[in-house]
Amino acid sequence: MSFAAYKMMHCPTGIDNCAAGFLTHSRAEFVPLQPDDLDAEWPSRPHPHRAPLPNLVVTAANVLELYIVRIQDDQPPKPVDSRRGTLLDGIAGASLELVCHYRLHGNVETMAVLSIGGGDASRKRDSIILTFADAKISVLEYDDSIHGLRTSSLHCFEGPEWLHLKRGREQFARGPVVKVDPQGRCGGVLIYDLQMIILKATQAGSGLVGEEDALGFSGAVAARIESSYMINLRDLDMRHVKDFTFVHGYIEPVMVILHERELTWAGRVSWKHHTCMISALSISTTLKQHPLIWSAVNLPHDAYKLLAVPSPIGGVLVIGANTIHYHSQSASCALALNSYAVSLDSSQDIPRSSFNVELDAANATWLLSDVALLSTKTGELLLLTLVYDGRVVQRLDLSKSKASVLSSGVTTIGNSLFFLASRLGDSMLVQFSSGSGVSMLSSNLKEEVGDIEADTPSKRLRRSPSDGLQDMVSGEELSLYGSAPNRTESTQKSFSFAVRDSLVNVGPLKDFSYGLRINADANATGIAKQSNYELVCCSGHGKNGSLCVLRQSIRPEVITEVELPGCKGIWTVYHKSTRSHNADSSKLADDDDEYHAYLIISLEARTMVLETADLLSEVTESVDYYVQGKTLAAGNLFGRRRVIQVYERGARILDGSFMTQDVSFGASNSESGSAGSASESAIALSVSIADPFVLLRMSDGSIRLLIGDPSTCTISVTSPASFESSKGSVSSCTLYHDKGPEPWLRKTSTDAWLSTGVGEAIDGTDGAAQDHGDIYCVVCYDNGNLEIFDVPNFNCVFSVENFMSGKSHIVDALMKEVQLDSKKGDKDSDGVTSQGRKDNVPNMKVVELTMQRWSGQHSRPFLFGILSDGTILCYHAYLYESPDGTSKVEDSVSAGGSTGLSNTIVSRLRNLRFVRVPLEAYAREETSNGSSCQQITIFKNIGSYQGFFLSGSRPAWVMVLRERLRVHPQLCDGSIVAFTVLHNVNCNHGLIYVTSQGVLKICQLPSGSNYDSYWPVQKIPLKATPHQVTYFAEKNLYPLIVSFPVLKPLNQVISLVDQDVNHQNENQNMNSDEQNRIYPIDEFEVRIMEPEKSGGPWQTKATIPMQSSENALTVRMVTLLNTTSKENETLLAVGTAYVQGEDVAARGRILLFSLGKNTDNPQTLVSEVYSKELKGAISALASLQGHLLIASGPKIILHKWSGTELNGIAFFDAPPLHVVSLNIVKNFILIGDIHKSIYFLSWKEQGAQLSLLAKDFGSLDCFATEFLIDGSTLSLMVSDDNRNIQIFYYAPKMSESWKGQKLLSRAEFHVGAHVTKFLRLQMLSTSDRAGSAPGSDKTNRFALLFGTLDGSIGCIAPLDELTFRRLQSLQRKLVDAVPHVAGLNPRAFRQFRSNGKAHRPGPDSIVDCELLCHYEMLPLEEQLEIANQIGTTRSQILSNLSDLSLGTSFL
Repeated sequence: MSFAAYKMMHCPTGIDNCAAGFLTHSRAEFVPLQPDDLDAEWPSRPHPHRAPLPNLVVTAANVLELYIVRIQDDQPPKPVDSRRGTLLDGIAGASLELVCHYRLHGNVETMAVLSIGGGDASRKRDSIILTFADAKISVLEYDDSIHGLRTSSLHCFEGPEWLHLKRGREQFARGPVVKVDPQGRCGGVLIYDLQMIILKATQAGSGLVGEEDALGFSGAVAARIESSYMINLRDLDMRHVKDFTFVHGYIEPVMVILHERELTWAGRVSWKHHTCMISALSISTTLKQHPLIWSAVNLPHDAYKLLAVPSPIGGVLVIGANTIHYHSQSASCALALNSYAVSLDSSQDIPRSSFNVELDAANATWLLSDVALLSTKTGELLLLTLVYDGRVVQRLDLSKSKASVLSSGVTTIGNSLFFLASRLGDSMLVQFSSGSGVSMLSSNLKEEVGDIEADTPSKRLRRSPSDGLQDMVSGEELSLYGSAPNRTESTQKSFSFAVRDSLVNVGPLKDFSYGLRINADANATGIAKQSNYELVCCSGHGKNGSLCVLRQSIRPEVITEVELPGCKGIWTVYHKSTRSHNADSSKLADDDDEYHAYLIISLEARTMVLETADLLSEVTESVDYYVQGKTLAAGNLFGRRRVIQVYERGARILDGSFMTQDVSFGASNSESGSAGSASESAIALSVSIADPFVLLRMSDGSIRLLIGDPSTCTISVTSPASFESSKGSVSSCTLYHDKGPEPWLRKTSTDAWLSTGVGEAIDGTDGAAQDHGDIYCVVCYDNGNLEIFDVPNFNCVFSVENFMSGKSHIVDALMKEVQLDSKKGDKDSDGVTSQGRKDNVPNMKVVELTMQRWSGQHSRPFLFGILSDGTILCYHAYLYESPDGTSKVEDSVSAGGSTGLSNTIVSRLRNLRFVRVPLEAYAREETSNGSSCQQITIFKNIGSYQGFFLSGSRPAWVMVLRERLRVHPQLCDGSIVAFTVLHNVNCNHGLIYVTSQGVLKICQLPSGSNYDSYWPVQKIPLKATPHQVTYFAEKNLYPLIVSFPVLKPLNQVISLVDQDVNHQNENQNMNSDEQNRIYPIDEFEVRIMEPEKSGGPWQTKATIPMQSSENALTVRMVTLLNTTSKENETLLAVGTAYVQGEDVAARGRILLFSLGKNTDNPQTLVSEVYSKELKGAISALASLQGHLLIASGPKIILHKWSGTELNGIAFFDAPPLHVVSLNIVKNFILIGDIHKSIYFLSWKEQGAQLSLLAKDFGSLDCFATEFLIDGSTLSLMVSDDNRNIQIFYYAPKMSESWKGQKLLSRAEFHVGAHVTKFLRLQMLSTSDRAGSAPGSDKTNRFALLFGTLDGSIGCIAPLDELTFRRLQSLQRKLVDAVPHVAGLNPRAFRQFRSNGKAHRPGPDSIVDCELLCHYEMLPLEEQLEIANQIGTTRSQILSNLSDLSLGTSFL
């Protein structure tokens, strides 16, 4: 294995930074809401949600996501549930909807939103400032025209010319920190701990025309950075900067810096304390001057955070571990939080809060201008109220509130919501409402009121907005008046909270284990076998600790299955015998719950019809369906009053089982006079149904439209007139029904009504046309052009040239803007040359089209196209009014003289645009040119999810959640030929599919999983921190180590630590106050968990408690050879360590347990068979050829097992300090040390000796190690604390290896995340595919799946040299060919980071699939061009990438 590929399979989910700002709209753009009767209910309070809400931006490692917050207003008076807090301030719910999602080539360190001042009437928008490691700053703004983020400026202060800024230092405790002035005049970035970069924002009126008049509706100008300069804080005598912020209420921007004059630490506090101070600098960006205007000294040494108090109060809060101080130019006050808080000289007394709390590592945001919300390290929410008079703050009041998730950041969104970001649990969107009233509950309130937590999806209905996130844990009442008992009778503000939405997080992944799923299929082979497994991960921390069960592929729960060979398609249709004739009398709510009546199955040469009542029974003989040949499609027309069945030569309309009309597709109108022979050959190939129209694509490349008449429930065949002047043969077409009370596409047209024809056509049902929306026909021609027509007039309303090339954005051809033209000019010139290269893809065309808008108030349509080579193009529609649009269209129309009809000009959907969305995790399939079977099946409600199913040889579920597509493959049945939904008595909102082996399965979607994640995930809350997990295959059990804090009195804790100290002396030194103090100690236990059969919460079968102050470090299932009985035994081995301070020598225990036969009785499940105390902490265990290998402190000892005793037979005294991981292959041992890199040992049975083969001489702080096997080559993989991975190999013959003592580097790579665990899995063979070179595919090839602390999962897969060279040259091309978001360089990101340590660069033998995945997103012409430049073909590259994703489609 000289070469490998790095592939990210599950993006990071632990959110590091969050911020709110007006990015996609400005403060002045009001969101029009339907008026409702709420005003009568809430006379006192103005509506807080009437003003537009800002966007939410979150970053998780290298992922940047922009959300829009959608508010569901309450439908007028609905008394249900209101007391449970679902209805707060007239808001029934709020949810996050994704605007755009980017994977950057760099981890975001900090983020801020630069907002332009100008109050609520401002038309300007905000920008995002991101900082990246070392000293890179990117400013991004949202651009309507591309529906995405665009870089507006880049600032870089690293590289040779800026080396002097580091002042010789190599390591810095933190990356750049960015803060912005609240009025948006400038920003500040602290880099290298001492240099302050001032980013000057462009002022309104400098170079721009007057703000309001120059801007049309959407020429929105965002805040931008004009220039930057630097302040060296050393010159101002600030040496140790801890934090800084900009304060409110000054004419010039004022920056307050918290810094420490001389360093101290907790052990020296009695000599040196109160070392911090704050200095306020007035920043003049024009003069580049920064005079000091005020300062405050003698702040406690543990102050770490500044919080600027908003106007009208102003000033700054200094937050420390034990105190909170308020300082402004004129006043100051403080609040002590616990008994460790001391004043400078102990004489004066600081006012104390009514309860004790430690505030280190807190996050804060402002709910009101005088109330701050603090989130502590234990996840409690505290409210800090500033009691003020005028602008003078008199005192600070702290009160307890709910307990919630352990947060990494918190931001207020608008004036009634806040977002709690978390790396350790699920992030949450919470609504708050403040009333004022005298406080009612005193502060001895613990968590019994019900915490703010997001629920597990199994407990709640998944999408109903009203009670979707009712997450009461115990209590009923969600509102809470928490405050201290008031010393003065002031009216305290009281707050009530309601969780509105949550984003699932699986990080930090500390360890994981690979086990069988409950519904595994023992007979599966090949790729289907992969979906038998699941990944059980230890994630989260403290009360957010949980087991996450991750499965990359969906495995539906089968209700029943039948053999059904030769199936071509299946459809379910509705029929109610008693249905009334008025189409809209059946309300939508009933529609959703109506059961299906018939199941229609199309075979090769006949059609079967089944009744879907209590039993599926065949009724083929007794119905009037066409059963003599295969069916092309079936569906409902006329508001589900009739069924239409379309076959190759005709169509039937049925009322239940009776035929009411039979139509045959004879000659079309124009050729009806000519001989019938020509049209006889034309049969229907594909069908699209949108009530009351049916569109057919005929085999001669023409299309037919069946128009239904709702009053008589009959249809007539027409051939659209506009296709008579044949524009070329149609390769695929579809109907799009723009449903809903306000059809979305109408907004993109110029006039309010699209065209009057639509209304007249459907006017049969007493003018209910408005509710039915508009219908469009989307057509793609053989030459790759796409057009959208309105139906039934067939006026072209949108057209695109060369749709199939897959450009990143599509605009109406008549709307080519000037700036687009200038870019296209040079493209067209080389377009001619690339025509010659088209012969690589001779017959590419679009074989299937679908356009769909799923339900949801703000949803926008998606457009999908499948090309004949298996590529799926996916586009999302968006609305963009170009400011200079109108004149262009008319000019081009008059110049081109295209169809002189006036209404074509008017009714173009000229503001419609599409942006291309990547379909991740999708493995492409090669379509054979013969098969034209439909692949995309839309579903509206399967287990309350909506989206579409992709059938074919690589079936996948694509779910639409938060307006984003989540792709989940389905591997378990191989290729799937047909799919449809089924909702009846026995199968509630389920599905039916037919595999290519001819098995029809009726299934439901597994209910326990949450599909709104990169992989379907099931979280099992543990309420404790999980550390390590292992899998016992025979009984399907998961033993895992968990720890939880237990409060103990201080004197017990001290006696634990110093057991030999005389207790009497100790206690006399402590005064009575200190003896009563309690201190949290972590207690450990091993829990043995069993998965629940039905997919519900898991059961704890047994627990093994550890002794006090004993930490369990490792748990493993080991197979040992019993030397007395000569049999193998599988035992559970636990290694522990006693943590008793630095004065006691380290000891540990090795414990062996046998897991008994009887799983029902927990007493007999686990029995201890052996325990022994050893010197040193036992940090790693493994079984080596029937022996037990134990790493205890600095020794590695091999033991044999006699059935009752462990006896050492060999040892190795390396200088490892503390072994973090131990791996074994055959008789080779790989050891990773916490500080001394890796050791490679071998075990020889005959001489009974462990010998060192080689080691890495560098000093590397290992996190995880594993063997990488490629055929007959063995390599050693290690990850380190600088987020790198390295691959070493053992080559005693090479001269540089110092006669084999030294491991040589084979590859190195920067992952950008801390890898905590590698898992070796055999890669799937892809050699059965035709066309792969013989011998290129090795069967004994293993990939490494890894998990990280960010919640991401990736893999390292070996490659053969030919593939590697091809992909590496492609990667070099893509560095320049792809526009990278935020201006980041992928090559720089993947350089090995040594953090200043001496490091000899290793070979660059790992390709980065994060960059290679952009290749498929390039337009087709560029793909061909790049492939040609590196001397290969597009199909060759795509086949390599597809083989890689198939070979690694584990789980």
